[in-house]
Amino acid sequence: MTLSPYAPIIGLFALAAGFALFSIASARLAGPRRYNKAKLEAYECGIEPSPQPVGGGRFPIKFYLTAMLFIVFDIEIIFLYPWAVSFDALPIFGFVEMVLFIVAVFVAYAYVWRRGGLDWD
Repeated sequence: MTLSPYAPIIGLFALAAGFALFSIASARLAGPRRYNKAKLEAYECGIEPSPQPVGGGRFPIKFYLTAMLFIVFDIEIIFLYPWAVSFDALPIFGFVEMVLFIVAVFVAYAYVWRRGGLDWD
């Protein structure tokens, strides 16, 4: 059994792992070691972290809406890019399906907009 067809893939994984290890090691050796209280605290999107109650707390809906908006547009791009590349080879059925898909994405966008997911305080 030969691994010759898989040699480039194995080599690429080895190169990626070597680069990751080299980057971590060189950052440890060459990086600054000046730690202070501000650097060791959690960072929450540019705002000061607020203390949470012992049993956990409720998160504002804005965090979930932002995540949902990201997922909606991420999935939209995943489907729109191959469709745009092969647009000339698709019949009218492909066009109608993409219009229906864009309408469904617009409904999700309108929901996020109505719930205040696009309002930044």
